[in-house]
Amino acid sequence: MGGTDLQVQALTALRSEITDIVVGSVFLFVGLASCLIAVMRRRRGTRVLLWVGIWSMLHGGRPVVDALGRMGLLPHWIQASVLYVDTMVSYVVLVVALLAWRELSRGKLRVFLRGADLVALAIAVAGIVVFLATGASKTLIPANNLVAACTLAVLLTVVAVPKLTRKFMVLPHRGVLLAGTLVFVTQAVYTNVMGALGQSSSPIWGTLGFAALLCSFGYVSVQTVFADERRLLSIDNELAIAREIQTSILPSGSPEMKNLRIAAAYRPMTAVAGDFYDFIDVDENRLGVLVADVSGHGVPAALIAAMIKAAMESIVPSAHDPQAVLRGLNRIVSGQPHDQFVTAAYLWLDTENRRALYSAAGHPPLLLWREGKLERIESNGIVFGATRQPDYPVCDMAVRSGDRFILYTDGVIEVENGKGEFFGDTMLEQVIRRNESRTASQLVDQLLAELRDWQPGSTAQQDDITLIVVDVVQPGE
Repeated sequence: MGGTDLQVQALTALRSEITDIVVGSVFLFVGLASCLIAVMRRRRGTRVLLWVGIWSMLHGGRPVVDALGRMGLLPHWIQASVLYVDTMVSYVVLVVALLAWRELSRGKLRVFLRGADLVALAIAVAGIVVFLATGASKTLIPANNLVAACTLAVLLTVVAVPKLTRKFMVLPHRGVLLAGTLVFVTQAVYTNVMGALGQSSSPIWGTLGFAALLCSFGYVSVQTVFADERRLLSIDNELAIAREIQTSILPSGSPEMKNLRIAAAYRPMTAVAGDFYDFIDVDENRLGVLVADVSGHGVPAALIAAMIKAAMESIVPSAHDPQAVLRGLNRIVSGQPHDQFVTAAYLWLDTENRRALYSAAGHPPLLLWREGKLERIESNGIVFGATRQPDYPVCDMAVRSGDRFILYTDGVIEVENGKGEFFGDTMLEQVIRRNESRTASQLVDQLLAELRDWQPGSTAQQDDITLIVVDVVQPGE
């Protein structure tokens, strides 16, 4: 009879151990899957999945390790460290849980959770130090539980009140998280009441309570991530449309001129950019070239660039007067409510009368390659948007066959190498000198290749790049 009782007890104990191993393994698997998804996606919104995954693995790892230890299935060196790991997990799990909640919060609640997390971290460090020094593993657990209870009360209140949820949390489905939190709180209260009455409750209730909370939390976390993904996809689609629109406002090609050969390159840093260029080809002998650079990047800068394009139509009658062109564009840009400034350069070429006029608004200088020498033409006024009545001095130059005019934005000279050194004016001049015998389009291609070589392959482009080369040739060349 006694042998039978012992067998029943052993079988009951074995069932309990197997239950702990199975349930813990499920939490470990779910946590690992959540962490892998977060790592593979590598977006800010997926950090909540990372913390939920770690939270789940910490909760599931403890019963698995404890059960295997009781069954004598762990190597001795692992068995000796079980108490250390168990103590650390007891303290650290609250820190991870608060980090997960924080990812779904905003405003003052986010600040509160950050403070609570710092307190929990301090308690964890102190508790682990006390354990290592004295061997007492539960000394600061009451303080840890107090922080958990107070924080959970605040979170339950916020989740339960719709107005507070909308204000302080990012939740696509409040009801799911509320249900899971209520189940967990109910289980925790029941367990503590039973303990205060001197009665024990089945461990399964604690497992079910945590499972309800974790499942509800994981559900809203995934929904939040999906919502972010949909929002980002929508933004990407809108940016693609904006890119198409911006591309449509740029020249489709270079003008065919009698005595000019023109090549242009446009390399935006992002999907939409703030650089802009345009040509005003009055006839086969007269051409205006505009290059502009809006401060900043992205959609706001692109909108200003589109505004400049629209303004170009109104200044065509003044194309022969760089000062009038720049003043006209400045009036339109200055009248808009924005904080961005625009630099611009305008070159007028009249090959019939062998004359060139140039003026700029805070822009890098025009480069003139003539008879083996490079001249920097700096005829600058103030940037667009700084004042309503600027003065733009005009440089008057003779035009000769063999001249090469180069206009560009500062993205060309501000490309950095691995040492943080700019490509700069010196390198730009060297490339121009080495390629003086090449055509305009060949020079543009070579310069872009030099910029790619200068910048480390792993580094993203740091600014928009626009480059225009205009060669003056004899008819028929």
